[in-house]
Amino acid sequence: MLLPALVQAASVKNVRMWLAPDHARLVFDLSGPVTHKLFTLQGPDRLVLDIPRSQLKTQLSRVSLAKSPISAMRSAKKGSTLRIVLDLKESIRPRSFELKPNDQYGHRLVVDLYRKSQKASPPVKSAAVNQQRNIIVSIDAGHGGDDPGALGPGRVREKDVVLAIARRLKTLLDKEPGFKGVMTRSGDYYISLRGRTRLARKKNADMFVSIHADAFKNPRAKGASVWVLSPRGASSEMGRWLARRENATDLIGGVGSVSLDDKNKVLKSVLLDMSMTASRADSRDVGSNIHRNIARFAKMHKKHVEQAGFVVLKSPDIPSILVETGFISNPDEARKLKTASYQRKMADAIFRGIKAHFYNKPPAHSWVAWKKRGGKGRSQVVLPVVASKPVAAGSSRYKVVSGDSLSRIASRHGMSVARLKAMNNLTSNTVRKGQWLTVASGSAKVRRPVSQPTSRYKVVRGDSLSRIASRHGMTLSQLKSMNKLRSNTVKVGQRLRVKARPAPPPVVRYKVVSGDSLSRIASRHGVSLSALKAANRLASNSIRIGQVLRIPAS
Repeated sequence: MLLPALVQAASVKNVRMWLAPDHARLVFDLSGPVTHKLFTLQGPDRLVLDIPRSQLKTQLSRVSLAKSPISAMRSAKKGSTLRIVLDLKESIRPRSFELKPNDQYGHRLVVDLYRKSQKASPPVKSAAVNQQRNIIVSIDAGHGGDDPGALGPGRVREKDVVLAIARRLKTLLDKEPGFKGVMTRSGDYYISLRGRTRLARKKNADMFVSIHADAFKNPRAKGASVWVLSPRGASSEMGRWLARRENATDLIGGVGSVSLDDKNKVLKSVLLDMSMTASRADSRDVGSNIHRNIARFAKMHKKHVEQAGFVVLKSPDIPSILVETGFISNPDEARKLKTASYQRKMADAIFRGIKAHFYNKPPAHSWVAWKKRGGKGRSQVVLPVVASKPVAAGSSRYKVVSGDSLSRIASRHGMSVARLKAMNNLTSNTVRKGQWLTVASGSAKVRRPVSQPTSRYKVVRGDSLSRIASRHGMTLSQLKSMNKLRSNTVKVGQRLRVKARPAPPPVVRYKVVSGDSLSRIASRHGVSLSALKAANRLASNSIRIGQVLRIPAS
């Protein structure tokens, strides 16, 4: 009669805690299947977990309770039942479920503690004057918490790599006027696949980007890839394999009883089908942009954007893409993916693809749409603001004045001409008076007449006020005003304040890479071929890989 009880007996081998913004998750690793009972007690507030025919084989004191709603954890035995009591610091709404074994974990019991006092996050506001809103990009770092994702050589974890890339992407978006990045997860915790798309919709996202770094059974598999939702099925066997793997993460991360309520919404009306058609077209467009950008520095798994049935892409009304940044199971790609420099390149490639798409097809009433109209309409100069915080450091707005050129503006703000053109989506070096440009801020100084740098000049024999003014690029009235002079009379030895001569533009150097030609380099930096040759004393158009060239000011 004791045999069934012995067969069903299980032990709690380990306890882990994961913290999310709205809840805390306790995961109990078990040696076998269990049943359990969860209930609350008051005076003081406690949550009680009973696990029949079980025993505790770990120490609860090892679990960090910092920033969680739990003040203490303790255990006791009631006959053959293991009782675990959680002393609570605040009111919670508990939820629990059991998970079966998978490739990474054995049996688990999950207890989620949702904070009742957690205030709903305020809706994302477009911090622009006269209703010119920001373009919202939802950035989804795959996996997290109990789901590490793919594991590479040296135990590098997918969830850590993609979170780092996602954070860099958010920084780039927040610095760009007219854009704002919002994260589905900002820390190491798990969110269900459909929970991620719900968060994007809650934030009124214009684009959803899910970032991953996968693994394959063959460690030689390599290459980054960009995916969009397939209306019928995967475009390759790899796509089918990846989709099965990514769609199974809810079983690893743990979501309990998955609701099916929203799975058939795409079939409810023709209008929704039309919305999905438009969404897929935009997804393919931005996906192609990002694919081209990544291909400039990384090997691509395919020469085109691929398709598969990823659950996380099934938002009918939000253009959605999934970026596989590489195969973390490949030693060479794993080594690159964990470096900050490669993560920056990947984030920048995604950012530039998103920006190019929205400048080509800006949403109505957005700041970008207003800018494409040449700044015409009711709106004045608009800068994006994050909640009540000041404008993110890194960029500002500059108004072109008489005498400006693109190269002078770039030099004044410590930028290259190429970067200035890219930030403003310019195809030529022509600017017009009154035009507004996005420029790098920080140490850069925007030219203002009141803060014009000055120097001292000593009057010598033969000088006149008009000659001194002309020699220093000033008008006579400016020179008199700067020195508070009432007449044009000056005397030998008199010291005057004059406009300082501008510093020479910084020397820009460029290292030739494979595929470069002299004409391409000249075009890329906005200079003429003859000027580039003269600056480097080149007699011909021949250059070699690794050669360092001086780029003259345009």
